[in-house]
Amino acid sequence: MDIKKSTAEIISNKWEEIKELKKEGIDPFGHSFVRTCKIIDLIEKNEDLEIGGCGQEKVTVAGRLMALRSHGKAIFGNIEDVSEKIQIYIKSNEIGEEAFNLFGKIDIGDILGVTGLVFKTRTGEITILVKEFTLLCKSLRSLPEKWHGLKDVEIRYRKRYLDLIVNPTVREIFVKRSKVVQSIRSFLDSRGYLEVETPIMQPIPGGATARPFITHHNTLHRDFYLRIAPELYLKRLLVGGFEKVYELSRNFRNEGISTKHNPEFTMLELYEAYGDYYSIMQITEELIIYVVKNVFGSLEIEYQGNKINFTPPWKRISMYKAIEEATGLQIDKISQKDFNKIVKKYSLNIKGNINMGEIANELFEKFVEPTLIQPIFVLDYPLELSPLSKQKKDNPELVERFELFIGTMELVNAFTELNDPAEQRHRFEGQVAKKEAGDMESHFMDEDYIEALEYGMPPAGGLGIGIDRLMMLLTNSDSIKEVILFPQLKSKN
Repeated sequence: MDIKKSTAEIISNKWEEIKELKKEGIDPFGHSFVRTCKIIDLIEKNEDLEIGGCGQEKVTVAGRLMALRSHGKAIFGNIEDVSEKIQIYIKSNEIGEEAFNLFGKIDIGDILGVTGLVFKTRTGEITILVKEFTLLCKSLRSLPEKWHGLKDVEIRYRKRYLDLIVNPTVREIFVKRSKVVQSIRSFLDSRGYLEVETPIMQPIPGGATARPFITHHNTLHRDFYLRIAPELYLKRLLVGGFEKVYELSRNFRNEGISTKHNPEFTMLELYEAYGDYYSIMQITEELIIYVVKNVFGSLEIEYQGNKINFTPPWKRISMYKAIEEATGLQIDKISQKDFNKIVKKYSLNIKGNINMGEIANELFEKFVEPTLIQPIFVLDYPLELSPLSKQKKDNPELVERFELFIGTMELVNAFTELNDPAEQRHRFEGQVAKKEAGDMESHFMDEDYIEALEYGMPPAGGLGIGIDRLMMLLTNSDSIKEVILFPQLKSKN
């Protein structure tokens, strides 16, 4: 039989059932319903109930019917709310013949409210002996088959609501995500950071090397860009006198989709006046340890077959030293005439003009990054890769920047902020030249930001943490789509 046709027939039959229910004066799409407790609270409260014992106090819960087993004049079922599932027991001599017959029109997937007494079965299962029930919403479509669940990842991501219904472990991921974000806020608020909001639509995108999305405002007759990062606006706030600011922001980058990239994603960015990349390194370590311990209760987790230990202090290594340990190549000893040889020898994916930064970045991503399992700070990046970072005093070819890697993923990017307006203009001009040469991910010239720096921005450190990648790590997820409720996908067609 054609599956689409059978689904249409099922829905048609359900609509007929709904008509019959309405004739009997029953609203199949219900109204508000008052519960006495969540299911998990009811179960915990009655754990010590004796086998065969029955409580004397009536309880009222509500949830979706997820299982149904009929035994003549008795029906067993399972209903589930956001917290847990519980067995219900319906007997005709308890609720009356009319109500029992009505329950015969209830299907798996329907949402019910039930009132009854709690008892413990011979097998020790806490169960509600139903005294009365209310149909709160009739489900028109069949849930995926119980024993196989919903496994097709394409359907899971496109129909996340269905994924959440039938896969409780998915719900738990997003409960943990909420707790992680709450913990981040709690930590930063307690340290005197001020949470702020900056524009999502920006006249000039900045703060990262990425290709932006463009939109148009009809009234103002001008194009805007969905932000790729809030960085330049947050640093304007340092100019304005705020000393510790952060934003949990939705950012948008018009780039490829992969297991680690989604065009719409969540970042934490924070900036602290009078700090540098060392002070930011310390706050990063303390923040993540606080979140892991607070949400997961342990400093050791498993990620993709590896045990990750967050116990401080975390290892620190310079980028060039990491490359040398992985390849034997001393980056700072390479002369420009050897660039092409290095690219060819190590099969690096570099096109056009070759510079030290691009060589170091390619070598690092190819030979170092896949080996970085335990938390490690990688320090001191080439100037060419970091147009917003302050140069090192003892080596102006490098900048005071670090990235934090855990589980082979880059989770944090941070640096001592460049606050020299002349140098920032020079860096922007270099980025504009690259953009004119065809690099669509280079920075724009932002005259207003440079003007802000001319009023004076205190020395500062700042960081960005990818919340989605952090959640991948903390929930042992192999794809960023697993930790974003509604990830971007290709068209069905």
